[in-house]
Amino acid sequence: MSATEVDNQVRERLLEAWRGEIVAGRVYELIAERMPDREAEILRRMAEAEGGHRRRLEARMTELGIDIPARASVRLSPWLRLQARIAPIDRLLAAREAAEDEEVGDLYKRSTGDPATDELLRSIRKEERAHSHAVSEMRSGTSDGDGAQDGGAQAPVHPAQVRLNKIIGREKWHRTGGGWISGAIYGANDGLAAVFGIVAGVSGATGGSTFVLTAGVSAAVASALSMATGAFLAERSEGEVAAANVERERQEIAEHPEEEQEELSLFYQLKGVDPATADAMAAQLASQPDAMLRALSAEEFGITGERGDPAQAAIAAGISTGLGALVPVIPFIFTTGTVAIVAAAIVSLAAHFLVGAAKSLVTLRSWWSAGLEMTLAGVIVGGATYLVGLALPT
Repeated sequence: MSATEVDNQVRERLLEAWRGEIVAGRVYELIAERMPDREAEILRRMAEAEGGHRRRLEARMTELGIDIPARASVRLSPWLRLQARIAPIDRLLAAREAAEDEEVGDLYKRSTGDPATDELLRSIRKEERAHSHAVSEMRSGTSDGDGAQDGGAQAPVHPAQVRLNKIIGREKWHRTGGGWISGAIYGANDGLAAVFGIVAGVSGATGGSTFVLTAGVSAAVASALSMATGAFLAERSEGEVAAANVERERQEIAEHPEEEQEELSLFYQLKGVDPATADAMAAQLASQPDAMLRALSAEEFGITGERGDPAQAAIAAGISTGLGALVPVIPFIFTTGTVAIVAAAIVSLAAHFLVGAAKSLVTLRSWWSAGLEMTLAGVIVGGATYLVGLALPT
């Protein structure tokens, strides 16, 4: 291998690693904005560590005379930013864990032909492996905030975490909820798919007559109202569960005050407060049952006083379902027959692709594969129901 080839390989590997560290740090910061304080602090420390990796890579590039691009030139795509703000936290952490594993196994492991650069990448690889382990622990709810030790060994669990797990293990009634944005996306998906099938079936049976418009609009309204009602009841149920959790916590404080005080102290210790100070803080809150209830509710199951709005969830689900359901009907507002059938198929399949791509904001799949999969599902549903309609003419 010539010196030029080695130089090019070293340059490309360092620049690739440099860009990866910037992207990873920014993604960790975005996820941290949605996390509880303790987990957010872990992610922010990991983002700072990525910044340290970047600076070490920059130092090596400077030694080799490689021009360092402006950090602002590395941008997160708008799609990735949306995913970081919308997708379920567990899926985001799983994606970051996979990305860290991929970097450890590929980007930092392959030789560049330059011993000094390889040694630097090996050093960073150990820390990236620790990041992957820390994210894995966070996903399983067992991270102690210190990450893993170099070499991928299991990090020791904080004594406070061990005791806290025993206490919380007795309390089996905790529940968690979700957001309305993913509900809106899936509402559009359900409305579009269901009504497209109805429109295709009635079109096959009637040759695209005016009955299609009647059936399609009726189905769209029914789907929207059904989805809105379901979202309202689901959100209200989650609110009731949260209220029940708070009330149960109130009973726990009344029935087991010493254990609940110890539990609160352990939470503070896990945040870095020394045991004596944590005990004093918990004791002070224990003298004010309402304040202690708020603190434990926030620490144990993330209830901070803000709950989902059933009306908001119902409106989002109803409108998104209704809009998705109306898409296959639109051509029949203006015409009938074969022209309307073909137009409905085209706009419906295009909408299937867009809705599938939107679902990737939640599923973290690539937008084009999710869109194509949804389009294929639309082809199957529409084709099958159209054939059923042809077999059952009116």
